[in-house]
Amino acid sequence: MHIGGRRGLVSVAMIGAIVGVAGCGQPAARATAAASEPTSSSTEAITGMAATAAVSRGAACVFIKPDGAQKFGHVGWGFKLPGTGRWVYGAVENPSGKLYTPPGGDIGAWHAQGSYDRMLSEMSTDAHYPGTSEHPYSRYRCTKSSTYDVNRARAMIRTVEARGFLVGVDPRTGKLTSRDCLDATYDVLKAYRTKHLTPALELSVPNVWVEELWGWSDRQLTPR
Repeated sequence: MHIGGRRGLVSVAMIGAIVGVAGCGQPAARATAAASEPTSSSTEAITGMAATAAVSRGAACVFIKPDGAQKFGHVGWGFKLPGTGRWVYGAVENPSGKLYTPPGGDIGAWHAQGSYDRMLSEMSTDAHYPGTSEHPYSRYRCTKSSTYDVNRARAMIRTVEARGFLVGVDPRTGKLTSRDCLDATYDVLKAYRTKHLTPALELSVPNVWVEELWGWSDRQLTPR
C-alpha cells in the first residue's frame, strides 16, 4: 500500500488504530519478510558520521524497525552532543503491546549515551530493551543540523519517559490522539532543534513518516 504526501500519514494511522495496532509495541508473531535495502536519494545525505563526530555541530538519527508493530514500523532516536564525539539515544518500546498505558507505567522507555559506533552497535542488537527483540533496528536515517539544544532534548526525554503510552482515544480527554514511539522520537528531536525534521502528525505511522525525512541519509543497520 502506497500513501503519497503527508496527508497519507493520518489516513494510514487511522486504519492502524481501528484494527487495533498498538503502534511501536512488540509484535506477537515472528515476521519472516526481510526489509528491502534502503538507498539514499539526496545529494545532502551525510557520510562519515563517525569521522566527523567531534565537529562542533549538531546531528540527529532515527532508527527503524520496519517489521515492528505488525509492520506499521517502530522508531527510536539519537542526537549528537556537539564537540564531544558522543551521542544520546533511546526509544519507547512499549513491550506490552497495549494501546494505553497511563503516565508512570512501564512503556519500555530507555536512553543511553556513548560514541557513534557504540550507538549503532547497541541499536542494532537491542542491547538495552528488550534485548531479545524478534525485529531489531535494521535501518537508520541521519542528518546534520546547524541548530541544536541538548538541554531541551534531555528535558524532553524525561517528559516522554513519564507520560505513558497511547494510540487511540485518551481516557482523560476523550480525544483521539497518540503518545507512541514516533511521538517520542519526534518530540525529542524537535526539542533538539533538528533541521529538516518532517512534522509527525498525531497517529502517524512510523514506516510512512520515515520515508518523508527529506534529505536524510538512509542506511542498513546490521548487528555489530
